[in-house]
Amino acid sequence: FSVETIIEAGDPKEAICEAVEKLKVELLVLGNHSQGALQRAFLRSISNYYVHNAKCQVLVVKKKA
Repeated sequence: FSVETIIEAGDPKEAICEAVEKLKVELLVLGNHSQGALQRAFLRSISNYYVHNAKCQVLVVKKKA
């Protein structure tokens, strides 16, 4: 598979979704790790945003416990 690193400016949620479309990304991989309850809720909302808005498959990888 091919991996590419790019740097974009702007709101991360919008910039990543725009890059996904522009580069015709097939799979967006997001990292996630356990935090406190408030941080967990925030991280889930970020992951949830991409799952529902990215125009590709999204894989959320949790940190090994």
